Parts: sequence; structure tokens; C-alpha cells
Amino acid sequence: MAECPSSSFIAHLRSVLPKDGTREALITSVIPTLLESIADVAEALRNSHHVAAAGTANSFGDDQLNVDVTAENLIRSAIARCPTITTASSEEDPVERRVQHTTPPPCPSSAPTSEEYTLAFDPLDGSSIIRANWTVGAILSLWDGPTALHQPPATAQIASLLGVFGPRTTAILALRVPNSGLAPVCIELALSADRAWHVATPQLALADTARYFSPANLRAAAEDPAYLALVTGYVARRYTLRYAGGLVPDVVHMLVQGEGVYVSPVTAGSKAKLRRLYELCPLALVVECARGRAVDPVDGRGVLEREVRGCDERGGLVCGSAGEVGGVVERLVEGQ
Repeated sequence: MAECPSSSFIAHLRSVLPKDGTREALITSVIPTLLESIADVAEALRNSHHVAAAGTANSFGDDQLNVDVTAENLIRSAIARCPTITTASSEEDPVERRVQHTTPPPCPSSAPTSEEYTLAFDPLDGSSIIRANWTVGAILSLWDGPTALHQPPATAQIASLLGVFGPRTTAILALRVPNSGLAPVCIELALSADRAWHVATPQLALADTARYFSPANLRAAAEDPAYLALVTGYVARRYTLRYAGGLVPDVVHMLVQGEGVYVSPVTAGSKAKLRRLYELCPLALVVECARGRAVDPVDGRGVLEREVRGCDERGGLVCGSAGEVGGVVERLVEGQ
């Protein structure tokens, strides 16, 4: 059962979100519920001593692990207690459906609200590395209204939450509310032993240049000379390799270090595999709220410049420090 948030955490949210009452449910119910679901997943993973195939596949045809199913069920259970999240879809069940709510909600708002949100989430990102007990994550994105599809992501996607399950449990919360007059924020949170969330870093920010690089989809370098040259150039310039093989930990490493570039290109032999709704758009919002850039490696356009038209849309990703992303675009896109 989700608990009501602490007064200190509520106070911090009020300081970075509109004070006119238009986002009261977001402050007192939605964000605390999503964070509680991250805590639930973290606890379940700590006690999942056997990671194995569940014998099922999601709608994309990907084999599911038992921990995938557990994480999915815990997040679904949490949002069922949050009345303003009215629609949800996930990478495990990629169809937008109305949320069947339970009653009463854990922290009901003091007054009726017109707020309505859609949640799109990847309950457990990093299935390929979880058996080795490496850091994995969860990706949750919150959209205004009853659907995340056919809307401008740059304004309709107002929040993104990354759960990070490693030696510690942390979370990255990005918030960008349109027409509010408030600056976007990217907050690092830490979970304590008593399941309380604390603000670890009030504003994460990426420097324009970097010395860390994460070359995802590295096999593409065998067929793309430009990508091979890019990676070789990083090595020649003595950049530091930081690549865990998981999207969440690789991006979070950049954020907490304050610099870095993540590159996942697309080639004829290495097709795009990152889903725009469940991975690309939420990661792009996080990076942009940290003053970085996130672009499509095929044409260099911003990830959030295109609306999502279907739950299975996929793409590549270049994100991180703005200057470094610009350099990748010059080599992989403009240099072709």
C-alpha cells in the first residue's frame, strides 16, 4: 500500500511545480505513488533470488523473466490506487487501457480535480544483465490527458521517472510543466531503509562537453565506418568508457557525473530496438531537463520533436552533454 508522502518531500515538489493548485494531485498523489511503486519493485528484486524465464512473451515477442512480470504487477497495483492516472500502457502490455481503480485512494486530494494523466512505462529495463546482478532500472513517463499518442511530446509529456536498482535504490525525477513559467528540473532522489525518499541532488545538470562515452549497439561499428571512426576517436582522445549494457544505468551515470554522451545508432544490420513511448521519450525528457540534448541518430532531429503514433515505434538514440551530442550528429548524420 502506498503511503502518504512526507511533508518535506511535498514541500520540495511545491517549490518546483505550479502553486496555483492546477497540479495538486500530481504533487500529493501521482508522484508519491509512482515513487512508492519504485520502492516496491526494489524490495521485490532484493528478494528475487532466482531469475528465470517466466515462460511467456510480451506483445513485442520478447521473452519475459519472472522479475519482469513482478515489476509490471507492482506498478499496475500502485497506479490502481491513484485516481488521476486514468490510462496506462507498458512495454510488457503495450496497449493503452483505462486504469481500473481501487478505493479508497491512499492520499485523496482535498478537493475534486480536473487533472488526468496517462502513464507509459517499462517496468524493468535491463533484463539482459539482471542475472549477473548488475544495476537495472525502471522507466516511467507521465503525459497530460487520456492518451500519450498523437500528442507533442515536448509539451504533453510532463514528467519522467527513472528507478535505479543497484547497491542503492535511487530515482531520477524530471519535471517540465508547459505554460507554468517554471524552469524544468531534474532531481536525484535516494531511498532510505525506512522507505522514505530524500532529495539527494536538487538539480542535475550536464556540462556542454564531456570525457565519458557509452557506445551502445557497438556491433553496428562493423558495418558503419562512421560509427567505428567515432568510437576510435573517443579512444584516441582518451575519453573514459562507461558502458553497463543497461539504458538506465548508462544514462544515470552521465547525469550524476554531470557529463557524458550515450550513442545507440541504427544501421541496416542493427535495427532500431528502443521503443519511443517507453524508453526514448522519457529518457529524452530527463536529459533535456538536465540541460542536455537527445536526438535521433538517423537525422539528428530532437527525440521529442515527433509525436508518438504507435506503441511499437522504435528508434536509436544519441543523448547527453549538448556539445558532445552535436559532435556525434556532425559525424554520423551530417558527415554522410
